[in-house]
Amino acid sequence: MIAFRIALLGIAATAAIGLGVQAAEISGAGATFPYPIYAKWAEAYAAKTGLKMNYQSIGSGGGIAQIKAKTVDFGASDMPLKPEELEKAGLMQFPPVIGGEVMVVNLPGIQAGQMTLDGPTIANIYLGKIAKWNDPAIGKLNPGLKLPDTGIAVVHRSDGSGTTFIFANYLSKVSPEWKDKVGEGTSVEWPTGLGGKGNEGVAALTSRTMGAIGYVEYAYALQNKMVHAKLINHDGAALQPSSNVFQAAAANADWKSAPGFYLILTDQTGKESWPITGATFILMHKKQDQPERAKEVLTFFDWAYKNGGQLAESLDYIPMPKAAVAIFEESWQQIKGPDGKAVWDGRGS
Repeated sequence: MIAFRIALLGIAATAAIGLGVQAAEISGAGATFPYPIYAKWAEAYAAKTGLKMNYQSIGSGGGIAQIKAKTVDFGASDMPLKPEELEKAGLMQFPPVIGGEVMVVNLPGIQAGQMTLDGPTIANIYLGKIAKWNDPAIGKLNPGLKLPDTGIAVVHRSDGSGTTFIFANYLSKVSPEWKDKVGEGTSVEWPTGLGGKGNEGVAALTSRTMGAIGYVEYAYALQNKMVHAKLINHDGAALQPSSNVFQAAAANADWKSAPGFYLILTDQTGKESWPITGATFILMHKKQDQPERAKEVLTFFDWAYKNGGQLAESLDYIPMPKAAVAIFEESWQQIKGPDGKAVWDGRGS
C-alpha cells in the first residue's frame, strides 16, 4: 500500500507566526502506529502557524533508516532504541504519545468485543498451532459464543514495524515458545500468515479476508469499523480497549529512571491495564547542521504536548502527563547546532 503522507500546505515559511522559520517545511518519516494523531496535530498546527509538515507513514524500520541517513528532520519509531544504539548513531529520542494495539478479526456473526482472547492463545495462532476458529483453546475462552469451523487467516506486518515490535515483545512475555522460536524485533520470521504494509495494510487485508486476524493500532480499528477482541491481561481481567485501560498500563511508566527513555509498556500488572500498550518515539540527531530546522521540529512537538492532548484523546491515544513532558523537554538540551549551543531555548509556539 502506498504510504500515507501528511503534506499540509500553508503560507510561506517566512510568514509563520512567531517561529523565526527559515525552512519551507519540516519532514519526518516512520511509524504508522501514531499516524492518525500526527495527521490531526499537523492539520491543527498548520491552521495556527501556516507551517507545512510532511510525514511519511512508512513503518518504524524505514523511519530509523531515514533519520540515520539524515534524509528527514526527525524519524519515528514505536520500538525505542536502546541507549547504546542511540549513542552509536548520535541520536536522542523522546515519546510524544502512548497508544494501544488491538486484535481485529473478520468473522461472520461476531461483533466488536464479543470474542475474548489471551496472550498464549494469540501466540499459538501466530505460531500456526491453532488453525481453526472453533479450536477448543478459543472455545474455552468463549463459552456460549458460536465459533465457526473456519480456517484462521493470520495477518501480520510485511515491513519493518514498531507495531510488530510491541506485538512480538508482548508475545515473548506471555509465550516461552514464541520467545524461543520467534522472539521480538521490528521484523521477525513469521511462522505463518499474510503480510500487509503498515497498519493501513494490515487493516485492509484483515477487512477483506474472511477468517482473518490481525493486530493494529486502535485508531485504525475505529476508523475502519473493524471488529476487535477483548483481551485477558496480566492479572487475568478481560478488557475492552479504551483510553482508560491504555492509561492504566502507562500509569507506572518511570520515564525519569529509564536511560534514553527506553521503556516498554506491554503486559503491565494491574486489573485495568491493557496488555498491548506502547509509547511511540521521535528520533533526532544530537548534532544539527541546520539548527533552525531542528528548532522547528521541537517547537511543533512542544505545541503538541501543550495543545494536542484533547486531539490525542479523541483518537484514544494517551497524552503525556506534564511531569513527563518537563523531563522530555529538558532532554532537548542535548540537541545542538554547529556552534555547540542548544537549539531549544524553551520558548514554544
